Amino acid sequence: MHIEMLKLFCDLSELRSFSKTAEKNLISQSAVSQQLAQLELIHKCQLLDRKKRPIELTKAGHLFYQASKDVLERYEQLRNELRTLHKSTTSRINVAAIFSIGMHTLPDYIKKFMVSYPNVNVHVEYFSAGRIYELVLTGDVDIGLVAVPKRDKRLEVYDFEDEQLVLACSPKHPLANESQIDIHRLQFERFISFDKNVPTRMWIDGILERYNISVHPVMEFDNIETVKRAVEINSGISILPEAAILQELGSGTIRAINFSNERFIRPTGIIVRKGKILSQAGRYFIELLKKKTTGRD
Repeated sequence: MHIEMLKLFCDLSELRSFSKTAEKNLISQSAVSQQLAQLELIHKCQLLDRKKRPIELTKAGHLFYQASKDVLERYEQLRNELRTLHKSTTSRINVAAIFSIGMHTLPDYIKKFMVSYPNVNVHVEYFSAGRIYELVLTGDVDIGLVAVPKRDKRLEVYDFEDEQLVLACSPKHPLANESQIDIHRLQFERFISFDKNVPTRMWIDGILERYNISVHPVMEFDNIETVKRAVEINSGISILPEAAILQELGSGTIRAINFSNERFIRPTGIIVRKGKILSQAGRYFIELLKKKTTGRD
């Protein structure tokens, strides 16, 4: 059977008129009748009750109609997927990232990507983690980059970079001259935290709890840039990804001290909606982001 024959039958089922179906498909009423007769002959059943006005579907007709609709919808989806697959390389990839990843980690990957796809625009916007999950699930962005990614049956989640966590403090802080530090030294220290709904906050709280450390929270912020500014003016210490404070380390406004207990890390991840059809450039970009963790770099 041809797709056109299934479409004709669906039109006839919905319009319940041979003349209207013929007009819609730019063919004669006789051709519509012949197509219907051929379908009924192939499947050895009656699909329409022609005696009723307007015409009605039989039980077999209802079954055939639903199956035909499913086939047509899947066929249209296939066409859309093929169009996306063969889309011109002059296109755009929409990426949503938390600020620390988008600002400090992602640029090097985009530079590598542009070598292979110079005509593709990687459009990056910064959002909170919660908003990124929403945008990915609704299809408003192609790729999301978050810290401490959560598993969701609606998402494909890939490992990105494990960012080393360090003690961040002002050069004026008493701990600033330490080469490394035992995490227990943080007990009751004035601490600059992320807001409670930020995944990184929950991750760091988990580390402190594991070592039975109680800090003295003095400020809470929803983004890493404000946390860094508070640390710079010596309002307190914090635990931050080293990759996010490289500029401050270079200018000497923040000191980073490694922990002696273990190498603490903050996991980050790539999230994509399951079933999302990406262009060849989009798939390549994801593979490029995954390379560091798969050892193919």
